[in-house]
Amino acid sequence: MKTLIIIPSRLSATRLPGKPLLKINGISMISNVFKKAEEANIGEVIVATEDQEIIDDVKQNGGQAILTKKSHKTGTDRIYEVLQKLNSTNIDLVMNLQGDEPLMNIDDIRNLNNQMIKNLSHLGTLAAKIKDKSLHDNQNVVKVITKEKLDNLNFPEAINFIRKVIKKSENIYHHLGIYCYQKEILENFVSFNQSPNELKNKLEQLRALDNSIKINVALAKSSPIGVDTEEDFLAIKKIMEYKS
Repeated sequence: MKTLIIIPSRLSATRLPGKPLLKINGISMISNVFKKAEEANIGEVIVATEDQEIIDDVKQNGGQAILTKKSHKTGTDRIYEVLQKLNSTNIDLVMNLQGDEPLMNIDDIRNLNNQMIKNLSHLGTLAAKIKDKSLHDNQNVVKVITKEKLDNLNFPEAINFIRKVIKKSENIYHHLGIYCYQKEILENFVSFNQSPNELKNKLEQLRALDNSIKINVALAKSSPIGVDTEEDFLAIKKIMEYKS
């Protein structure tokens, strides 16, 4: 099966404007994510963006990027526009990788792709064990509840995605911002209206569950920090610049 990785990215993030072009080790965050996706070596990688500055930056760093409309409500709509612009007849799976998670583990990206192929799943994502209990109450950290306990081999279904843990359950994990769709499922997903559940919780994956699209979850080795604030960015910059 052939996989295409698309990374949606835009400059107008409300909490940290200009986020994708902030530099780590002299390279923008979006180009760091692009290089990480390429290292996973599971298929072609393209950045989907409404901003010419991001296109220029990605191309300057040896990557591919496609300009999209500014009117998209979600990143998924943005990646679908790119899919439509390409001759995608030979693509089976589309992976949506977030442009603000430069610490995403390459093995985790590969594992999600392998699980999708092995299980012929419609839609898959990743989640990590919650080691710090304070994350249960942190509404910026999205949690997923799974039907079974996650281990390194299984790929159980998600029951729900939440921001705040009301009732403790043993199968609650930290959801990571990565999705892998069968191409037809992505086409179905973007044809549905945003569901009330999705709008209320600001979680677009709830649109899938509300329309009976099953989401399977693989266990991630690590729990990368996404960049939402200046503090997040400085923490990631420190880790990545120290590693290099």
